[in-house]
Amino acid sequence: MKAAMGLLAGALLSLPLAQAGAAPARTQTAVLAGGCFWGMEWVFDHVKGVTGVVSGYAGGSAADASCDKVSSENTGHAEAVRISYDPSQISYGKLLEIYFTVAHDPTEVDRQGPDEGKSYRSAIFPQSADQERFARAYIAKLNGAHIWRKPIATDIEHGGFYPAESYHQHFAEKHPYYPYIVVNDRPKIASLRRKFPALYKG
Repeated sequence: MKAAMGLLAGALLSLPLAQAGAAPARTQTAVLAGGCFWGMEWVFDHVKGVTGVVSGYAGGSAADASCDKVSSENTGHAEAVRISYDPSQISYGKLLEIYFTVAHDPTEVDRQGPDEGKSYRSAIFPQSADQERFARAYIAKLNGAHIWRKPIATDIEHGGFYPAESYHQHFAEKHPYYPYIVVNDRPKIASLRRKFPALYKG
């Protein structure tokens, strides 16, 4: 895995940076989908520079943004997280690195772990033109580096983000010994701490 991380770092270094201009806003936002939002939220809650994470639904309509409707797999929504972060402490590129190497398996198509369906797809919802250009270039670099045996399944999508029901927010933090969390998400936290020790926050 060290070799793969080295290839990933090399791919990042060769990506174009955003154009110079005004200083970045103190808080920026990323929206990422990668399977059940419980685990995605928990991973990014443990990243330094991240100031808030909200679980929700992205890609469909506001009218369909509920757990019952999204679970039908007919809404176009993906379970996603909205990440607020301080760009002076962590970059969008580093968030994507964690997303691709810790938070989920980007080669899975319409599934993650035990969960299957379009709502569990891998997708990035850019919040700016710069984010979209960066994400597209990032995925192209990863595919070219052949870090995974299968191609990246992550799509670039557009659409609104709608917060999930209150009982979904910080579910893993509140229920760390829930069986699903123990099996599927606690290993991600251990992986984050091992791969990104300088960015890990307890």
